[in-house]
Formats: sequence, C-alpha cells, structure tokens
Amino acid sequence: MTDSPWLIVGLGNPGPEYAKHRHNVGFMVVERWVDRHVTPGTGGAAWKSQFKGRTTTVRPEPPIGRCVVLEPLTYMNRSGESVRAAVDFHGTSVERMVVVHDEIDFEFGRVGLKRGGGHGGHNGLRDIIKHLGTPGFARVRVGIGRPVHGEVANWVLSNFSAEDAALVDDLTNRAEQALTCLLAEGITSAMNQFNRSPAEPS
Repeated sequence: MTDSPWLIVGLGNPGPEYAKHRHNVGFMVVERWVDRHVTPGTGGAAWKSQFKGRTTTVRPEPPIGRCVVLEPLTYMNRSGESVRAAVDFHGTSVERMVVVHDEIDFEFGRVGLKRGGGHGGHNGLRDIIKHLGTPGFARVRVGIGRPVHGEVANWVLSNFSAEDAALVDDLTNRAEQALTCLLAEGITSAMNQFNRSPAEPS
C-alpha cells in the first residue's frame, strides 16, 4: 500500500524494573523521537495499548509523513507477535519499517544503520524475522558494547554503568537524529552520515 504509514519499532522489555537497562535503549530512542516530532500544542503524544504493545501516531512534516511508533510489550523474545499484528493492520511494507535496537557488536556510543541481514543473536530481531518471514527491514543499531567479563544476558539486562549513564542522553539524541535522517533522506544517506565510530571525524 503506497499510502501506508512508516512503522517505527523500538525494542525493549516492559515494566519499570527494565526501564534503564541497556536492552531498553530502543524504547529510549523512539520515545525521544516521538517527543521531538509530536505536533506542538497537542499536549504530547497520545500513546495507547494496541497490538500487544504501546503505540502512537506522529505526523512529521513532509517528506516523512505519517508514522506509527510501536513498543512491543510482549518481552523481547516475543516482539514479533506485536510487530506482525501492527504490520497486518496498517498494511505497512517491509520497506517502510524501521526497528531501533541495542547492538552489542558496537562499542558503547556508536550508532549505525543497515537494511536486512541476520539477527546477530538478538532475540527481538530473531522473533521479528520469524514472524515476518523476512529480514528486509531497516535497523537503527545503538551501541551498548560487550561485557569484558560475565554473561551477555546479564550485561544487557542491567543498567548502564555510572560512567556510561552520563553519556546515554547524547547517544539517544544521535540515534534519534539517525532515525530522522533515514525517514527523510533514505537509508543510503543516513548510513553515509551516521555509520562511523564516535571517535572518527565527521
């Protein structure tokens, strides 16, 4: 459907006990994006329960147009149930879908974009690919790094360190800007602008 909205999916786990975890940075980014793009004077975004998740509709200025933002509340490893329901309801094609998620293969602070590819061991991506039958959606990958010691599962399901926590706001801002660029200019332009280490020069 050519008139279908963008579907922007932020990945995380529901509940206050998970809110500050590294695994929930996808939620943090899409919420920042909604706050930046919700129509002024409307009193903020109107979130509602739908598709086994939390969703709202935002209408940025052209060329972006109408966007449905979804936070699955099924827990990470069942995210595909929520995404599939939203895709079916809105008739959104995979080409107009973006998933924002934490990326342990990026050092903390790095933001990158790509379309398609595997799940890289990320259970949220794994379940979305399973339910959609394709990996062809775009991703905004938000670097949280790997643990030096210990299990990855414990790492992602824990809060950012005190040192990193001071930099999470900047990371969230840059990921939100990358998402906006992808929607407005296309994935190639966004990749050219954002696919670099934060230590690399512009």
